[in-house]
Amino acid sequence: MKQPRLFTILPDYVCTPDGMEIDQEGNLILSCPNYADDSFKGCVVKIDKDKNITKWFDVPVHPETGIARNMGIAFDADYNLYVCDNQGWSGKEELAFKGRVLKLIVDQDGIKSWKVVADGMEHPNGIRIRGDYMYVTQSLLSKVEDPSGHLVSCVYRFGLDEENIHITNTLEDAHIFTTFVTDNEACQYGADGIVFGKDGNLYVGNFGDGAVHRITFAPDGSAASNEVFAKDPENLTSTDGMICDGEGNIYIADFSANAIAKVYPDGRVERIAQSPDCDGLDGGLDQPGEPIIWEGRIVASCFDLVTDEGKVNTRHEMPATMSELDLD
Repeated sequence: MKQPRLFTILPDYVCTPDGMEIDQEGNLILSCPNYADDSFKGCVVKIDKDKNITKWFDVPVHPETGIARNMGIAFDADYNLYVCDNQGWSGKEELAFKGRVLKLIVDQDGIKSWKVVADGMEHPNGIRIRGDYMYVTQSLLSKVEDPSGHLVSCVYRFGLDEENIHITNTLEDAHIFTTFVTDNEACQYGADGIVFGKDGNLYVGNFGDGAVHRITFAPDGSAASNEVFAKDPENLTSTDGMICDGEGNIYIADFSANAIAKVYPDGRVERIAQSPDCDGLDGGLDQPGEPIIWEGRIVASCFDLVTDEGKVNTRHEMPATMSELDLD
């Protein structure tokens, strides 16, 4: 397996790093929801090719809660930035169903203007953009009862020009693109990582089942099929953030196992790196939340917060870190 190395130690205003993107200048853009400390603001930072780190901006707060907790991020073709504000991730009752998807009009100095694409969401998490649409994973749909009694989650599809959509978190939401059921009773957490493959299909990780679903498209843009594409409990236990390389391989942050997995185009799964419980200061994968391919390497953000059963991670430590791996 590959040996992870320290990519960087993050500034003291970051305690929980998560989603990433690459801007038009080739900078690595990092979304920091900062769940580990309520006094921290949700922010977005910029890392240049020399690994200089600057805070780009704080994310606009929810008018009712006074906070922002930004996870997945994605640029459109004009480099407007879309943000999943997952208010409810902490489980606090007053933040339930306060999640948002935001569109931020940005320049090098920060936010010029912004709008709400969707609000009232239970658990918006990952986001990808293709053409005129964004695809957003919602990891929990607790209002929806499946006959199995297991958790339902979904992917929403919103137009890039849409705004002020109120989500009900039920199957009545017209913007639901496809749904998932998580069968693993020990980890009832659903759709999380999301990426478009080289083949043009959409790939979504069902976190609790450790499964990667492949969603194909009908001519009208709707979902034609949604089937498990890859599942290997020995090599992949959870499916957080995902990225696809130019050969069609998908790299996945195995959040629960402190590992990175590689899924080949034929669905074969290989665990390519793994770390024991650690503080990340030696480059260890300290609960990786998302990988990205940048400057010829795999860079992983270390979420380092969840410590429940089934997680290698046992505690949160500061400073926050990021790891890197060689790319084949």
